[in-house]
Amino acid sequence: MLDIGFIGLGVMGRPMAAHVQRGGHRLFVHARRAPPAELTAAGAVACTSPHEVAERAQTIILMLPNTPDVQSVIFGPTGLEHALKPGKLLIDMSSISPGATRELARRVTALGAEYLDAPVSGGETGAKAGTLTIMVGGPETSFARARPLFELMGKNITLIGDHGAGQTAKVANQIIVALTIAAVSEALVFASKAGVDPAKVRAALLGGFASSRILEVHGERMLKRQFSPGFRIALHRKDLGLALEGANELGVALPQTAQCQQLFNAMMAADEGGLDHSALVRAYERLAAHALA
Repeated sequence: MLDIGFIGLGVMGRPMAAHVQRGGHRLFVHARRAPPAELTAAGAVACTSPHEVAERAQTIILMLPNTPDVQSVIFGPTGLEHALKPGKLLIDMSSISPGATRELARRVTALGAEYLDAPVSGGETGAKAGTLTIMVGGPETSFARARPLFELMGKNITLIGDHGAGQTAKVANQIIVALTIAAVSEALVFASKAGVDPAKVRAALLGGFASSRILEVHGERMLKRQFSPGFRIALHRKDLGLALEGANELGVALPQTAQCQQLFNAMMAADEGGLDHSALVRAYERLAAHALA
């Protein structure tokens, strides 16, 4: 049994923490709101601050919304910083800036602690099933230490490279996911506007070269209007912002990513940022003045 800290118990963090707990580990948790009752009922200890979590746990896992949240939890007034002593391992499973991650890793390792960036893909479904894809950046020794914990939460676990490499892989993942959701949305709206049943089009395409997990899962969401998150548009918009920020730093053109970001911006302007990212189809429906259903 290990003493594991877990900070960030939202849509993704909550089931991830539960898997770690069911793996036989003692949890020390902190959240903006009261920790989930199912965790505390099973023995998780609610801590008053991130600092207390780091004092009581040897390994601390973060699952937070954005770069400033991670920075604040680590280096804020009640942050982890002063309890990050040699022997402690900090694993950030949030999706944040690769550049900021490298700086955070530098500062944490200067304190004598170990650091891994380990963002995930698979959404709420993967978090609940324990089948997340986990993309890791950091030293091999730290990765080996963390791998048993990762195996409680995910299936496809890859050490990508040094600090920041995991976050870079996650940004690449989010580019592909966003553009594929956009492609599926565009195709289904096109077919429907032409008077063809989009459900039958989707069924046919699932048997061909255009088949994808997004066509299968999110295409069905679009047709059934099932837009409760999942993975919120606001968070995917944040991730594409990281992609475009990185592209500016690298001098790389990401034209399709930029276009998709504008569609996410339109969703935000329509107060739809809390919907699942499959709801991007609504932006295409408005452009076509035609709804799938």
